[in-house]
Amino acid sequence: MKGNFMTRLIIVLVNILFFNNIVLSANLNNCSWDNKNQTPCLEIKSYISNSSEHSKSSVKKIIINKKQIIESGAIDLIDVLNTIPDINITQSGPKGQQTSMFMRGTGSNHTLVMINGVPINDPSTTQGLHDFGVDFIQTVQQIEVYPGSSATHFGTNAIGGAVNIILTGDYKDSMSLSGDKHGNYDLLGNKTFIYDNSSLNLKIGTVNNETISARGSIDDEKDIVENYTANINYENYIKPNVRFYNTTYLRQTIAEYDNSSTKQTGYEGDNKMGSFHLGLENRNQKQKQNSIIYYTIYDREYDERGTIDTYESEVLGIKYDLSKTLNDYLSFGAGSEYKYDWGSFDNKGSYEASTKGNVDNLAVYSNLGINIFNNTNLSIFLRNDDHKQSGDNSTYKVSLNQKIKKLEFGLARMTGLRNPTLYELYGTDSYGYSGNRNLKAEKSISNEVYINYFANNKLSFSTSLFRSNIHNNIEYVSNKYVNDNDNINLNQSGLNGNILYNNKDTKINFFTSFLSSKKENSADQLRRPEKTYGIDLNQKIKMYLLGDFNLNANYKHYGKHFDTHSSNFSTIEMDSTNIIDLSISKKINNYVLSLNIDNLLNEIYQRPHGYPQNDRQIRFGFRKGF
Repeated sequence: MKGNFMTRLIIVLVNILFFNNIVLSANLNNCSWDNKNQTPCLEIKSYISNSSEHSKSSVKKIIINKKQIIESGAIDLIDVLNTIPDINITQSGPKGQQTSMFMRGTGSNHTLVMINGVPINDPSTTQGLHDFGVDFIQTVQQIEVYPGSSATHFGTNAIGGAVNIILTGDYKDSMSLSGDKHGNYDLLGNKTFIYDNSSLNLKIGTVNNETISARGSIDDEKDIVENYTANINYENYIKPNVRFYNTTYLRQTIAEYDNSSTKQTGYEGDNKMGSFHLGLENRNQKQKQNSIIYYTIYDREYDERGTIDTYESEVLGIKYDLSKTLNDYLSFGAGSEYKYDWGSFDNKGSYEASTKGNVDNLAVYSNLGINIFNNTNLSIFLRNDDHKQSGDNSTYKVSLNQKIKKLEFGLARMTGLRNPTLYELYGTDSYGYSGNRNLKAEKSISNEVYINYFANNKLSFSTSLFRSNIHNNIEYVSNKYVNDNDNINLNQSGLNGNILYNNKDTKINFFTSFLSSKKENSADQLRRPEKTYGIDLNQKIKMYLLGDFNLNANYKHYGKHFDTHSSNFSTIEMDSTNIIDLSISKKINNYVLSLNIDNLLNEIYQRPHGYPQNDRQIRFGFRKGF
């Protein structure tokens, strides 16, 4: 194992060193520090792995920037992701509780989650899913959502799509605080130190929330969540276009929860996570390169009245990306990534389960972007992942994009994969389960057609139609995980639409999504509504006496869907919900005062069944810039 580890690591290191030597001797253009105004030459750029100038137009993404996050009044990551039509979310109670996300009808373990393009899915989870309930928004600068299979860009787990959390320096010092009459609050402090050719940014956030019981009603005991988050960003421009950077992210979320009934005390989860990135970026007008070494660690404990379940994992990786524009018609990109995953957990109590093991994966990828003629791009992406247990798996994406005056349309075919988790490979439990080291990767094939129409500089329309299926899926049969071999696939298909109106004072986004997600027996998959729709509104209100206000409102209809009954485990139909969140803010000198109302209509509902969600919540806050 050690020999194999070192061989793969050397391959990637040689690759990085070779290409970096080339770019350091290349000519650099004029991006430099503005010492007079003490403002660094930095932009938040959405750099996508395995892409280049003429191929990046084929990558669909949704960006939620810091301004939108603040104006929405969001506290945690779920508050933001709930506004995306391709995403459906279920949370086992109030804030801080375990949360699953279903993107485009795929499973909750089919979404890859990243920080600055680096995967952070926890290897110690049984099925490789990311728990969105423990992630809060205070130190996040931007969120990017990539709907649809993104395996050729980011690798395993991205069958349904990917979520990229952007952490960068925020060069305006600030402090913000919001709270309610019950003593719940969220607090953020941001401070930046700027030097001649470098900067150091510190962000510290904390959240305390106590609203309802995870499994009871509003009259039962309240379950508390506490979150502490720190983000440190350092940059140093070695040359005008050569940037050394470091990102450190630390997060601890402590949440009370209920086991199987209401009014329970003594159940608490302590979820710690850290991520460390060390990188070197080189860019000029024709060429971009990024090299990064990363390390992520999880340390989770669940206390069930003295019975302690422990989960630990570590990930060490190294990654290199190259993007080069050859001329007005041709661009290419290439790169490689090596990742070593180690994890273990020990689940005690009435149900016992454990695992301990490691895997590694070496990926090599490339892409080609061809500008066939004006405003017509053909993009080809290839990637191969060599996994310790599941072996070599190749994925591809082919996309054609065409612009004709105000109309843009495209079509794409793409494949994806999910490698088996450590538990599926090496785990055991008290019911006789033992891991299966012969498991192969789950795979998917997706086809998509999309159309965008820009009526004018204020009004645009967009729609996309997709169909995908997952084969070779991993399922639990007779105390063992096996790859399904009956040639019957899990099928997903959908139609999404958006109407966007944007002028100086008003931004309105109407969205709708129709989804079909079927099991092998053609029955509907659970927790995936067939129909969702809603409106996002951002409006600047001008009043003669009181001045300008900013209004942000989000309405989302979450349609009827099937779920599992929390007591008898039968399949039941859950009713639809209509949730409105409202945020009003006003700037007075260097202060921004805000009023946030979540669940304005005070809708009482459960999602999933047996886990109530918050009723109407009212918070007041302020933000001060320095």
